[in-house]
This record gives sequence, structure tokens and C-alpha cells, in this order.
Amino acid sequence: MHEQRTIKAPVEIQGVGLHCGKDVKITIQPAEVESGIRFIRSDLNKLVEIPAHVENIRKTLNASTLGINGISIGTVEHLMAAFYGLGIDNARVEVDGPEVPILDGSAQGYISGLHRVGVKRQKRFKRFILIRRPVAVKEDGKFAELHPAEELRIKCTISYDHPLLSYQSYEFNFSESDFEKEIAPARTFGFLHELDWLRKNGLAKGGSLENAIIIGKQSILNPGLMHYHDEFVRHKILDTLGDLMLLGGPVIGRFIGFRSGHTLNLKLVKTLLENPDNYEVIEAYPPEAAKQNGFKTPRWITPPSPAS
Repeated sequence: MHEQRTIKAPVEIQGVGLHCGKDVKITIQPAEVESGIRFIRSDLNKLVEIPAHVENIRKTLNASTLGINGISIGTVEHLMAAFYGLGIDNARVEVDGPEVPILDGSAQGYISGLHRVGVKRQKRFKRFILIRRPVAVKEDGKFAELHPAEELRIKCTISYDHPLLSYQSYEFNFSESDFEKEIAPARTFGFLHELDWLRKNGLAKGGSLENAIIIGKQSILNPGLMHYHDEFVRHKILDTLGDLMLLGGPVIGRFIGFRSGHTLNLKLVKTLLENPDNYEVIEAYPPEAAKQNGFKTPRWITPPSPAS
């Protein structure tokens, strides 16, 4: 289970861009080991590959936007979370517009598309980011932290000055099966009173009651879209997984966020990488060998040779 993964065949997914409001098609292609996740604007004459890494983040206002040399692709977080959830390390994502589609506001559409073609194991072990020392960032009463742990755990707490969303908290112990059941279907959300400001600033042009849960002054405008009573904080965990994937590999550690979003999450990721003592890049040791040595599976050490 700890080999690198890609997909078995190309898959096309279409939909509207949340912020640009344009119809967009993406084609996800298989990729070789060690290539990582790479984005390409297929609608431009200059085909520049943009590695999905925090060093290429250009904007974090209401979405995570990657870019190189003036070429950008926005709202990548739900797709990146889907890659994380299915353990996909290597893929080439061709996008014929300025951002990836919002679909239904969750990662479910991407998960379904990737399942249609299937996931393929590759002959190389995964690389993980093992958190060695606590790292924290704070800003305006908000904070985000990473701590050492034996597995990935994410705890998010949200609190808004709103009677319907004054407090929600949820902790998620990551597994692929639980991700698909508990996190992937959680939709993005927004407040009705913010809509005018967003659109005046060129955002949310493609937002609708079909792809976002909208919160009014006293009620939710489209409660039929909701999968969970605490969907809002679960979506924050979805976003966090997408942001953590920009480290370049899955994380072994515990994330704690209080009112954190893309800006603070990615500031935390950058802070982590600033000091090599904070983390270690490691490879997966075969589970059967870990068991023979008395280790609690999974155990993360450098293997002697690639997987067969």
C-alpha cells in the first residue's frame, strides 16, 4: 500500500470555474514516478508546467492559486485533496482555463472521475513528510500548527460572528476509506452578505446554490445540499488536505487549526520548510518487514530497494 501511485488512464472532467465563471475542462493524465502533480494551461500557446508545490503559490484569497512566469491556475485545493485522499502521487493535469472546475463544491466529483479510470501502483516507494518538531503560525486570533504524530490527524475549529456558525470542531484521523465517507463530499460554503463584495472583486462569478452552501442571516438557503450537520468544518479539513498536499507528499503528523484558511495553512507549510530540522523526507518501509521487526505499521524508514 506504500508504493507511489498514478492513474491507469486519462480522465476528463468538466464544469464551471467558481471564481472565473467560465466552463472549464481538465484532463488528468498518468505520470511517471517521482514526477509529482503538475498543472498545465492547455488553452495557452506556451505550455508551462506548474509543479503543485507551495513554492509556486501565487494567491490564497478564497482559493489556492498556483503560478509560474505569469501563468496561473486557481482553485486547485479540492482536486489536490482528492489526490491526497486516493494516495495519488504522480499526475499531469491539463486545464483549458484559468482555474479547475468547482463541480458540486466538494472533492466528490474528482474522486468519482479518478475511480472511473482506476489507480495504479508504481515501482517506487512513497515519500512522506514526517513532522519532527512543532511548528505554529498565528494571525489576528487565528492559528495553525503542525506537531509530531504517528499518523496524519487533522483537527479544525471554525468560529464566525454568525448565529448559525458560531462554533464547529472536528478531528479526522486520516484513512483513504474514511476520507471518501467523511470528508470528500463536504461542500464549500459562503455567507450571503459577502456575495456582493466577492463579485465586485472578480470572485465567485460561477458560484451558485448548486455548488456552494449559502448561509443567510437566519437560515441556510439550500440545506438540501448538505451531507452532514457539521459540513462546514469538514470542508475546512478538505481544504487543509489540499493545502498540505502542496508540501509535495503526504504528511505524518498532527495539524491543528483554529479559524485557519488557505492563507494561514500555506504560511504554516512555508514556515515548516524554512528549517530542515522541522521535518524529514522519508520513504515507506514494506509493512511485512515492519511487522517482522516488531514495528507498529506503518513504520517509516528508507527501504533498501524499490518496490516490485
